[in-house]
Amino acid sequence: MKTLSLIVPVYNEEATLETIIEKILKLQEEKYLKEQEINLELVLVDDYSKDNSYSIAKELEKKYNNIKVFRHEKNMGKGAALKTGFIEATGDYIGIQDADNEYNPLEYVKLLQPILEDKADIVYGSRYLKRDTRRILYFWHTFMNKGLTLLTNMYTNLDITDMETCYKLFKKEIIKKIAPALKENRFGFEPEVTIKISEGNYRLYECAISYNPRSYEEGKKICAKDGLRALYCILHYGAHSAPLPMQFILYIFIGGFSAVVNILTFVILAKFIQNLFINVAISFIIASIVNYLLCILLLFRHKARWSSTLEIVTYIITLAIMGAVDYYSTYLFLTIGLSNFWAKSFSNVIGVFGNFLLRKYFVFQEKKKS
Repeated sequence: MKTLSLIVPVYNEEATLETIIEKILKLQEEKYLKEQEINLELVLVDDYSKDNSYSIAKELEKKYNNIKVFRHEKNMGKGAALKTGFIEATGDYIGIQDADNEYNPLEYVKLLQPILEDKADIVYGSRYLKRDTRRILYFWHTFMNKGLTLLTNMYTNLDITDMETCYKLFKKEIIKKIAPALKENRFGFEPEVTIKISEGNYRLYECAISYNPRSYEEGKKICAKDGLRALYCILHYGAHSAPLPMQFILYIFIGGFSAVVNILTFVILAKFIQNLFINVAISFIIASIVNYLLCILLLFRHKARWSSTLEIVTYIITLAIMGAVDYYSTYLFLTIGLSNFWAKSFSNVIGVFGNFLLRKYFVFQEKKKS
């Protein structure tokens, strides 16, 4: 017989934990799972709850022989709890179930079907595919979810409708392979794992699920800072392998921010230092450092072929090259009769493209996959 393992991350869920576990256990009574001879395993991971959640979980473990309970020694976040669950789960199919009552666990029957029919390797349950009814709560929460999903699609070339969904079901061998490389301990898990999936040759399906969102008064935990972290994760984990136009668009923002830093630094220094050359040099160096760090954090960091020292050296070389290009292209445009403004503007356009191409194909060129 095959086994479905559901990972249940738990943090201060004493009000709903026992109820949701009883709902999950009803999966064992589903006709389809019996026909397919699917056993059920529940892996509860308490993330150092401050209420009675862990005690309730241990009582459930004593009551049911297919429940396993683990606990973190400190609060680490949902992503960390899921990674613990992925390690401890033994099922052939491994899914995620929150400990609240927002999702209906009986719908895992629908998620299992594409995998059991050998159509899919991974199935997402989408809250935004067609449903009969839905509870209406927070506009900005939905807006954030859909916006992050759209951005993830743009950087991964996927076409999913709900990246932030809790319901993700994996074949065992896939999530066991992906999980050790996951770094996000909180809600950044969602974009990170989706990006990791996009980099593999996996068959990804979606199916519509129901969703009963709870309010913050009812215990909802995700907030605006988690949305910002998800945005960072999409760029940090996905930009290095994104389609070229998306990389270039992101580099324009990086270059623009670096230019603002350059200008502000120059203005501030000019109030204290009267030497133009020193002001220009210091401003340029600081802006270059900012540009380099942003490229590492958001665009080209993963699998760069150089050591850190060589990477910095090559970066400095590209600055010297583009500095020379900027000077001589500006001089050329002036000699053909363009004004100072247009000569410098066209030179900057060349500089943006040149800097991007040198960073992508020289400074931060990735190691070839073995």
